[in-house]
Amino acid sequence: MARYTEAQTIARGGFSIKVPETWWEFDVRPESRDAGIRQMINDRIRERPELEPHRNTFEGFLRKASKEAWQSGALYCGCMAESFGGDVPITGSVTVSLVGARTSNGDVMPTDPAAIVAQLGVREAKREGDTYRKVKTVEIPGVGLAARTYGIEDVSVPGDDRTMRVVLMQTFIPVPGQEGKVALVAGSSQILDLAESFFDIFDAVTSTFRFAE
Repeated sequence: MARYTEAQTIARGGFSIKVPETWWEFDVRPESRDAGIRQMINDRIRERPELEPHRNTFEGFLRKASKEAWQSGALYCGCMAESFGGDVPITGSVTVSLVGARTSNGDVMPTDPAAIVAQLGVREAKREGDTYRKVKTVEIPGVGLAARTYGIEDVSVPGDDRTMRVVLMQTFIPVPGQEGKVALVAGSSQILDLAESFFDIFDAVTSTFRFAE
């Protein structure tokens, strides 16, 4: 689904991350994102005319993803939106945010991965098709230990009272020298049937995360 041998490094304030060259990466600021998305779509379709029938689908997905990324406080948003010959493009996104680590009571929490894991709740699916969440620690090469959740979850829609069911992986990486701060790398997709494939993709992208020296 993605070619990790062809990656681009995206540098932002304080960190960098690599995504496949086929992904869409853009400025999430409201004043500039729409024009940037239109230009990227025009450029991509010029290179690959077979994507023209999916223009509106791509634009709608990218606009929605960038808006939600901005509303959630993300500093970076990268999206995949690819047509593999089916009627519906395969879509997913990865965002990076710098957030405060807090307990369910709102108290500042230690950013030690084991402490974060202890606060994150595991959810078992009671029957096929139910939501679930798994929790563990992972080693990010060149960065160190991080806490991670992954599964299929119902998440809130920013600015709305509805929820949507998504494949979701969240990795909480302690920020060196900043008490109570973590870099949250979140990957999500609404293509539930490809959950295991997306877990692999999100893990591969997250493993490229590095703090700037």
